[in-house]
Amino acid sequence: MLGWGTTKGAGFAFSLLVSARLTQAYVFDPDSDDSIKTVASSLAQDLMSLYDGDKPGGTPGLLPPPYFWWEAGALMGALVDYWLYTGDTTWVNVTQEGLLFQTGPNDDYMPLNQTMTEGNDDQGFWGLSVMSAAEYNFPNPPSDKPQWLALAQAVFNTQASRWDPDGCGGGLRWQIFTWNSGYEYKNSISQACFFNLAARLARYTGNQSYADWAERTWDWMEKTDLIAPDTYYVYDGIQASNCSEMTPYQWTYNAGAFLVGASAMYNYTTGKSREVWRTRLDGLLNGTMVFFRGPNRDIMSEVACEPVDLCDTDQQSFKAYLSRWMAATIKWAPWTSERILPVLRSTSIAALSTCKGGPNGRMCGLKWTDPGKFDGSWGVGQQMAVMEVVLSNLIHSSVDPFTDDTGGTSIGDPAAGGEDMIKTNPFTASLDLLPPITSSDRIGAGILTTIIMICLICGCVFVLSDEKSEQNWFPRSFGLVSLLRPRGHGDVAIGEQSSGKSGKAATTIHRTFVGRMSRRTSRRMSNSRQEYVEMNSYPTPMISAVQGTPQITATSSNGPRLHQERRDLQTDVSSYWDRGSQIEHSGAAGPSQASSRYGSSRIKAGSSRD
Repeated sequence: MLGWGTTKGAGFAFSLLVSARLTQAYVFDPDSDDSIKTVASSLAQDLMSLYDGDKPGGTPGLLPPPYFWWEAGALMGALVDYWLYTGDTTWVNVTQEGLLFQTGPNDDYMPLNQTMTEGNDDQGFWGLSVMSAAEYNFPNPPSDKPQWLALAQAVFNTQASRWDPDGCGGGLRWQIFTWNSGYEYKNSISQACFFNLAARLARYTGNQSYADWAERTWDWMEKTDLIAPDTYYVYDGIQASNCSEMTPYQWTYNAGAFLVGASAMYNYTTGKSREVWRTRLDGLLNGTMVFFRGPNRDIMSEVACEPVDLCDTDQQSFKAYLSRWMAATIKWAPWTSERILPVLRSTSIAALSTCKGGPNGRMCGLKWTDPGKFDGSWGVGQQMAVMEVVLSNLIHSSVDPFTDDTGGTSIGDPAAGGEDMIKTNPFTASLDLLPPITSSDRIGAGILTTIIMICLICGCVFVLSDEKSEQNWFPRSFGLVSLLRPRGHGDVAIGEQSSGKSGKAATTIHRTFVGRMSRRTSRRMSNSRQEYVEMNSYPTPMISAVQGTPQITATSSNGPRLHQERRDLQTDVSSYWDRGSQIEHSGAAGPSQASSRYGSSRIKAGSSRD
């Protein structure tokens, strides 16, 4: 493997050649601040043409599909960088609006419209963007709004509370909520964002507890071999249920996030601890060499997906973050400049030479290792990546990141984010917003309950009322009770069959409850005969189906009165038959089935002895 220092001269010559021959859409001089700012302004303009959060009908802080919420947070960070390097305030209001609109009800970047699918890495990118805003003294929000430093602390606090010692002895899970795909995965970018944020908070505030969390995260990454001990390659992640099951892909943004976090820890620490972090920083710088290709291995490439044309929408933006964080590393570890700036310079020239596509003829492509060629791929990620690597040429002319002690103006809140600590159910967030229950609320609830009960009682009275019955609803309600009472010896019940001892005929009765047909009557049936025992003044008929027509058979000592009742009941049964009652009768050949629009069923009368 070629060393970075040995390629410096060749890389510079190649960069000048590419700049002179291949840059078409832009006239770019990486040695001129004015040229860099002019090109960056055009890149930012084209980038923001893809953002609709500041347009009618758009939502501040959101990108249109297919871009996810986390990438919008990364975009806000890119706009903070643009303001820092160029001093151009064109996008300041849009950036402030986006960063503040997505904070959520508890000001910790867990908005209700995102928490169903939000991951720790998603939240982490928003936290890192407001951390940059605090470090660079980006214009502060109004006093009645959450402040940049407090927002970063809120993200840190919620994530520290999710540290999971049960799976592989620590680390953050990729997803926050158990129902999301990926909850069983512990990915490096979630750890990288948390480590990055903790290290920078330690440097900004001077609070050792943040540094302790950064150390803990690094130790866990080494323990699980997600950071390779010899090469310092950063691998994608492991399964929480099987710590040896590693995904060995390498992504630029994983390396970049750990790189800048390590530089912040190097800047924060002293003595032997500083030497430890310098060693780690050197190792990570060596590890990032895997992402530089081309004739001189000085042009950035997303090696896990670019060569095979499989980069998805997220991955198309990853190089933006390695570019951003490699440049920021120089500020906290100035001795790294000689190794970082040459490759960023050559990459910026190659990347800009691909900006000749899209509807305006100057949108930037994804692949930069073939300078001067637009690969047909353009979008938010590609445009943001080129803008970040072009801006990195201004790192030495930009201000150093501030701290509380060196002029930082952002107001913090060490307890921020407490409402969402260890919260695993996003629905409780909306409940937390409700005011406490008062006495008036309880009185109102009692009134509503009373009204509902009265309506239910009136409905029951209406159902039990019968305009043709001589009985009112009150005595009829007892008929319902008697019908539902436990059955005694000899009673007929649904689900039983009565058949004669000779086995010649079987009778199947489907009793459909009809209030006006019950008459508070109980029927008893013997094995060989059908007999009604009148419990009140009216008999309950036996109903049979003969050729689809309801018939009534009854035996009683009431003489003519019974025959009149039979005619009345014939009319009643006919009307209920039409409304969907089912009645079955079986002859000597066995049971036959009658059907209604409610389906068919057999309900058998039980055999009993007198």
